[in-house]
Amino acid sequence: MSKLNFLLFVAYASIWTSSFADVRLPKILGSHMVLQRNAVANIWGWADPGEDILLKADWINVEFRTTANSRGEWAIPLATIDAGEPHNLTITGKNTLHLKDILFGEVWIGSGQSNMEMPLIKVSNAYTGIQDSEKEIAAANYPEIRLFQTGNYSSKEPLDDVETGIVTYGVPEAKCAWQVCSPETIPTFSSTAYFFARELYSNLNVPIGIIDSSWGGTSAESWTPKGGLEKLGMEKELTQAVDLPQQADKKIPTRLYNGMIHPLKHFRIRGVIWYQGEGNSSRADQYSQLFSTMISEWRKEFEYDFPFYFAQIAPYGRYKQNSAYLREAQLQTLSLASTGMAVTMDIGNLTDIHPKNKQEVGRRLALLALADEYGFDTGFSGPILSRTITRPKKIYLCFDHVTRGLTTNDGLDPSHFEIAGKDRIFHSATATIKGNQIIVSSKKVPKPKAVRYAFSNDAQPNLINKEGLPASSFRTDQW
Repeated sequence: MSKLNFLLFVAYASIWTSSFADVRLPKILGSHMVLQRNAVANIWGWADPGEDILLKADWINVEFRTTANSRGEWAIPLATIDAGEPHNLTITGKNTLHLKDILFGEVWIGSGQSNMEMPLIKVSNAYTGIQDSEKEIAAANYPEIRLFQTGNYSSKEPLDDVETGIVTYGVPEAKCAWQVCSPETIPTFSSTAYFFARELYSNLNVPIGIIDSSWGGTSAESWTPKGGLEKLGMEKELTQAVDLPQQADKKIPTRLYNGMIHPLKHFRIRGVIWYQGEGNSSRADQYSQLFSTMISEWRKEFEYDFPFYFAQIAPYGRYKQNSAYLREAQLQTLSLASTGMAVTMDIGNLTDIHPKNKQEVGRRLALLALADEYGFDTGFSGPILSRTITRPKKIYLCFDHVTRGLTTNDGLDPSHFEIAGKDRIFHSATATIKGNQIIVSSKKVPKPKAVRYAFSNDAQPNLINKEGLPASSFRTDQW
């Protein structure tokens, strides 16, 4: 070996040895992060096998010690306290890591496809910006809201850490580091997730950590762990997940879960918000079971049943199939415990699959959390059909979530109702509000059997409760 080659060998060996010996943390653990308050948070990472690890947290007057296992893995469960001043954390092995400006508060993941990923500013022809984007960015000065964005990365195997990922739809490469919310850091972050976090912060007055792990144009299959696809017997999708080569930019079944959610499963969260469904609109008959299974599998992987709130897809005139069936599948998912749905029937755009009013989507998702998780006495759901009463020439519809009553957002009678008899032919119907019920009828249907409400791609109906929250599209038949 020449002297030059020997020196290069020594240099490379030194770099490799130093890198391997260093205590290392996953990217989700770092300065400026928010840890779930009043909980047990996991602090974990990697080191040399057998390396001793010392952890010091300035809010606990105790030193924690552990030893990396034979695979170089180590973990320390750490009790957190209530919201308050920033704190510091030190981890020492053969090197020392100092984590600064750590807050305790509420931590949520925002996931799904394009309507979750859509940033505040225009970055492409797909993501053209939200309404009032300049005003919203200028006002986004919230030092106690912290942002973390995972990279878009499809992985054949479950990853232990997130990647900065690939650039799609004009969204810049993710930094994969906690950032303080400011006009400089917010423009390309998920707008729905940001407005959700902002609404929580304004009501709870505690720090909020929001993790954006979303990717446009993706199906629920790509976010479902392999075990979920096995339970559903989805052989075609399982074959793709197992057999196709590793391609970071391909939205293959299971692989977005592997690359973008699995690395987060040890990080303690309060819950998840979700906006997806457009990518499954042509397969709505599968979606209720698939979506419920995906949620259950996430909870299994995280090892606790966190709340899961989702936005129902909005009306859009260019779906190839009737998207009302997908909205119906989302509605059925509410049978799963600790779930909630924000309806968007009134804030869609028939010519743009990415409606710009993300402020209201985030607010409605936050209402679910505030009512269910934080005990606020607030309306959180639009009217949900509970039962029907059939009478000669009329059908009476009864609803949940109408404590203060039913109304419309334009002062007119309820619109977009249809009624059918046993011939299964639907006709436009007259609908009137009577207390907490709606009476539906049509002269063309003397013996009614079924009612449908806003059951099409392009319906923009007007039924709301007096809290101002809209009703989902629905049908009483299974035809």
